[in-house]
Amino acid sequence: MPTTDQTPEIDARGMRCPWPALRAARAMRTLESVVVLADDPMAAGELAALCAQQGWAFLALDDARSPAFHLTRVGRCDSPI
Repeated sequence: MPTTDQTPEIDARGMRCPWPALRAARAMRTLESVVVLADDPMAAGELAALCAQQGWAFLALDDARSPAFHLTRVGRCDSPI
């Protein structure tokens, strides 16, 4: 996973869904945010659904290399109330 602008990057170009979403979910186990490069037409919907399910922010990016998506944890709270 190369790092660009301090955000780890997952290069999932050439992978068909659900692999980009699976790779993103695995990376987000230990990270606060990740950028996913994914050229499968279904990837945007899969990644958006993953973010909605987990309560993460989802942003489609304008990247010249490939469609790219930024996933970020929002308001993480590890302690019980």
